[in-house]
Amino acid sequence: MSKPLQLYEEYINTRKQTELLCNPLAIEDYCLQAITETSPVKWHLAHTTWFFETFLLKRELKNYEPYHWSFEQLFNSYYQGVGTPFPREKRHLLSRPTVRDIYNYRRYVDNEMKQLLHRCNPSSISYNDILFRTELGLNHEQQHQELLLTDLKYNLFQNPLYPAYEEISDPTHNETPMLEFIELPGGEHTVGYQGHAFAFDNEIPAHKVFLPPYRLASRLVTNGDYLEFIEDGGYQTPALWLADGWDCIQRHQWQAPLYWKKMEGDFFEYTLAGLRPLDLNLPVTHISFYEADAYARWTNCRLPSEFEWEAAASTTQKNGNFLESGHYHPQAARLSNGIQQLFGDTWEWTSSSYQAYPGFQTFSGEVGEYNGKFMCNQIVLRGGSCVSPRSHIRASYRNFFYPHHRWQFSGIRLVMN
Repeated sequence: MSKPLQLYEEYINTRKQTELLCNPLAIEDYCLQAITETSPVKWHLAHTTWFFETFLLKRELKNYEPYHWSFEQLFNSYYQGVGTPFPREKRHLLSRPTVRDIYNYRRYVDNEMKQLLHRCNPSSISYNDILFRTELGLNHEQQHQELLLTDLKYNLFQNPLYPAYEEISDPTHNETPMLEFIELPGGEHTVGYQGHAFAFDNEIPAHKVFLPPYRLASRLVTNGDYLEFIEDGGYQTPALWLADGWDCIQRHQWQAPLYWKKMEGDFFEYTLAGLRPLDLNLPVTHISFYEADAYARWTNCRLPSEFEWEAAASTTQKNGNFLESGHYHPQAARLSNGIQQLFGDTWEWTSSSYQAYPGFQTFSGEVGEYNGKFMCNQIVLRGGSCVSPRSHIRASYRNFFYPHHRWQFSGIRLVMN
């Protein structure tokens, strides 16, 4: 099968997966947006479609007729080079176009993408560019599959009924294994993407780093572990916190992870399956970098650098709890030896600032705005989460958020010198 036809199959499967995630929703759920950082489900469906229309169809198909002239602005996220985006904080006000219109928009663009990829000729001057931008668009849509669920979770949480996105049964698991620290060699390591498939610009070029020997925790920090920090006065001890972190928790009055709620003396946790008693064996999640850093100080440990994390993950199989598992929540570590949970379950905060690798270059053209312009004041996370598509994550993958963000599935792994 030719590369364009192979990409078309991937295109269809990826687009179907996005829409399958919407099957449990009521029509009223599509427009929710509680804070600026989250977007309505309807907007995610439209924006991922806008991406293919803007960066492929308008460029490559002669006489292409856009589905609607207004969509260029309404569903542009942050690409200043292709127009003025509609204000992010007002996306919930877009009751029109309707959800039905958005699905029709997806069908329209899907049909045009079929024509483009089926007619894509290796002798064409734009052949490689079409393949690259299609792969970029597919990876972009996978990112929005994760965002769709994390945003929806935050938006549904604002409802005092604590509605479930979907009824999900609790998997059975044993008691959490003891936390151990596994010695890993230092020395020279190559980090960054080294393969020949698709990778984002922020993962390349591969380069060498020197690491002192270190000891990495065998599993993620659990709810039970973190509860000890809370009960020991962690949120009331300024010495544990970075100055910005202390200011942040005072300003927002944080006393626990985002979705924890104390009722009649016991903690419950809101999940995409609704409000449930806090399971002490599951990884703690939805915490900020500030909270992760304070917890690490409380344990006399620290957070790993992104390169310490990658050096460990590069020799580990990509087994884990991803989107395809259907749990949509972190799961307990297994009773086994060695390092586990490096992939899936929760994104792992590192101590590394998000910045360019030596020799970094943005993607060419308008898509150069994809990653590079965000390399300021953000922290790198690694490993993927329980709502990341499995095929989307690799050892070199770099996610990034501001240190106060915690609506993503973000957790903690400790390291010792």
